[in-house]
Amino acid sequence: MYSAKALSRVETITKKIHFIENIVQEKGSVIEALEDEQSARAAILMHLTAIAEQFDKLLHSGELEILKHFEKQDIKGSYELRNFIAHDYEGIDFHVVEEVIKQRLPVIAKSASDAVRYIK
Repeated sequence: MYSAKALSRVETITKKIHFIENIVQEKGSVIEALEDEQSARAAILMHLTAIAEQFDKLLHSGELEILKHFEKQDIKGSYELRNFIAHDYEGIDFHVVEEVIKQRLPVIAKSASDAVRYIK
């Protein structure tokens, strides 16, 4: 069984993914959202950072059981992306961000859903 804190962190990951999906939908596409330098891009990057931080907190608090629902590449990749965002904001490769949003966020969302469903 997972701790309430671990479950809350997974729910936060899900919420941040939904926020990103909503931003993309409002802008019409991932590319349009990332081209909106003033607001949408900043919001997306902040949500991606928050997702990585939730994974990091789960890892460092020893919540390994719940992390088994996620692919290791997604956990590692999210933290690597977070480091690029935090340390080289102007040098971010937005093609990578686009691929993360299109290809990996749906996988992470499903994994989060599976983890939550597993305890219910």
